Amino acid sequence: MASTSSVRDVEVVRCPACGTTNRVPRVKLEQGLRPVCGRCKAPLVDGGAPIVVTDATFATSVGASPLPVLLDMWAPWCGPCRMVGPIVDQLAHELAGRVRVGKLNVDDNPATASRFSVRSIPTLLILRNGSEVDRIVGAAPKQEIVRRLDAVL
Repeated sequence: MASTSSVRDVEVVRCPACGTTNRVPRVKLEQGLRPVCGRCKAPLVDGGAPIVVTDATFATSVGASPLPVLLDMWAPWCGPCRMVGPIVDQLAHELAGRVRVGKLNVDDNPATASRFSVRSIPTLLILRNGSEVDRIVGAAPKQEIVRRLDAVL
């Protein structure tokens, strides 16, 4: 008799590079193995660190992403940005494979900040295919950010 695995034993992870849905046994993730996409062979879990987005990389890292993107618009001198930063880092780890998380320094990248009419920071943009679907302005608690992301997912 063949052994069957239950749904609890498998994690479904979308490839951040091509968008393909992959089934990964949880035991392999718990062992620290780094799964790759069955189609394009890109790493499925990138360690959960936010990507650094710039004016030059926005189109490729956000616009072409097969996953929804949470983009933290911030500046190093901004106190509320420093409060939200660790939350964004946590979400990058927790939502790896479901949401791509990025950070854009508005002082260094004024074109993208202007394109989305960012007037105050921190501003968290939720984007799909490079287009804004939601916006959170100010230091929001983690639960509110997750609630807004869940509405998009």
